[in-house]
Amino acid sequence: MYIPAAFREEDLPTIHAEMRRIQLATLVTLTTKGLVATHLPLMLDSAAGEHGTLYGHVARGNAQWRESLPEVEAIAMFTASDAYVSPSWYLSKQETGKVVPTWMYAAIHAYGTARFIDDPKWLRGVVTKLTDKHEAKFTEPWKVTDAPSTYVDAQLARIVGVEIPITRLEGKWKFDQRSSEADRAGVIAGLDASGTPEDAQAADVMRSIEARRKA
Repeated sequence: MYIPAAFREEDLPTIHAEMRRIQLATLVTLTTKGLVATHLPLMLDSAAGEHGTLYGHVARGNAQWRESLPEVEAIAMFTASDAYVSPSWYLSKQETGKVVPTWMYAAIHAYGTARFIDDPKWLRGVVTKLTDKHEAKFTEPWKVTDAPSTYVDAQLARIVGVEIPITRLEGKWKFDQRSSEADRAGVIAGLDASGTPEDAQAADVMRSIEARRKA
């Protein structure tokens, strides 16, 4: 991933926090038939290994787990906090007119060897942890044990687990860091005024970057 120095994020807790917040990742591996990508939720265990380990599962019918080349590095991509930036939000538009539209986003690439695991007991543990994570926001969270055991067993037979010990991480936070403070303030105001959750989230990221810049 191309990352200009101003957009490079290297703080591991910051990267891990964003990976946990994002609901979906894209797992890309090289198979005997070329590149294959699968969109799937991945759970991060930050304490497992130097950079953490990712866990998830794919459908048994997905050839990716059978055909991926085990000796070739895989990549799990996380993207979020993206927003369009209008040139009209920049103070410099009124001063020079030398502005163009841009897009802001956070992107994380996690690299490592993908290990596909066909083990019902292991899968049940991963599925239970994934479910508990995503159900935690509900007043009455659903649990795997709420379903009949035989039904769960049948569902587990339809999936294969994946484990990716992360060997390296790339974090890109592209949020107008190279613009002037006045222009950045204008973008934050524009994002806040748009009223969409996505823009509000991007504005919050910009504020956090500003706070770190001034700390």
